[in-house]
Amino acid sequence: MALIQSSQWIKHNMITKASAKYIRISTRKVRKVMDLIRGMPAVKADALLNNLSKRPCLYIKRVLKSAVDSADKRFHVPASSLYISLIKADQGPLIKRFRAASMGRATEILHRTTHIILELDKIKVHEKKAAIETEKAGKIKKVKVEDRESKTAGQREQTKDHKVKKENKKKEN
Repeated sequence: MALIQSSQWIKHNMITKASAKYIRISTRKVRKVMDLIRGMPAVKADALLNNLSKRPCLYIKRVLKSAVDSADKRFHVPASSLYISLIKADQGPLIKRFRAASMGRATEILHRTTHIILELDKIKVHEKKAAIETEKAGKIKKVKVEDRESKTAGQREQTKDHKVKKENKKKEN
């Protein structure tokens, strides 16, 4: 694992944190499901986990439900305004067993365990008020533009604000 400089660490304020430890499943299997829901809103992630037929979904769903209930109980934040800001699976201790092998030997069987850590945060909604002055027959017109950008799935739509800026650049040229 590569070292990261301290300036590259991302600080985020979590609302709640939930974890499940010593789960008897491989970390590799859990991470495949985690990659699907990382950064999603809590409601969408729960719906996706309900429809997936993988064993790790059961454990991740329990942790997600615990975190959502905790946010509701402690901070009165509904599940619809939460997203998964951090989800990770760390390796737990190995349970070692022995099995009889050929020629009187014994081979080792490793039962892997996992620790699941999940953090939820509020969906951030930014509203920008842009006052654009355009002169049409001596009148000044103010336009309110809302830029609703949620930091959940990492997708960014082209908003009215961007369109207005492009139109202004075309008019100047």
